[in-house]
Amino acid sequence: MRITPLDIPGAAILETDRRGDERGSFARWFCADELAALLGGSHVCQVNHSFTQEQGSIRGLHFQYPPAAEKKVIRCLSGAVFDVVVDLRASSPTFLQWRSVELSAKNDRALLLPEGCAHGFQTLAEATQLLYLHTALYTPSLEGGLRYNDPRLNIAWPLPPAQLSARDQQHPLLTEDFRGIEP
Repeated sequence: MRITPLDIPGAAILETDRRGDERGSFARWFCADELAALLGGSHVCQVNHSFTQEQGSIRGLHFQYPPAAEKKVIRCLSGAVFDVVVDLRASSPTFLQWRSVELSAKNDRALLLPEGCAHGFQTLAEATQLLYLHTALYTPSLEGGLRYNDPRLNIAWPLPPAQLSARDQQHPLLTEDFRGIEP
């Protein structure tokens, strides 16, 4: 597994070496030992899967407030996404900055997000599936979200938005007095 840190502290691209023969291929997608420094003692306690049919659909931007803040590892099983991480940690040098990574079934990449960051994606292909590993249980009372088109973030989504949930369309815009969250 190759780990390439992003300039958002704690975020990284995870790449695997796929080994193949006449039967097909094999790849290691997760290794607690290799990711120990980034996981910082956290353990995966929940695995989720999403399926999004329409190209251009946007999901997010989602996060959980402490004490349910979570690290996530996101991997694309089929299709492709423009995957976005937004740093919400006021103490971070990249506070309110976003970065994107293309995840696809073909490139075998995963994205590791640290606690205190929001996550969202736009599908670049039809019938896209993602697998998520979480280090905290989903806690509805501590969920938060940012609007995908918040002018303070100015995310450059590659396609016109095709579908958004009612919930994602109603996330509040960031205000000037937003002071971030700390995990």
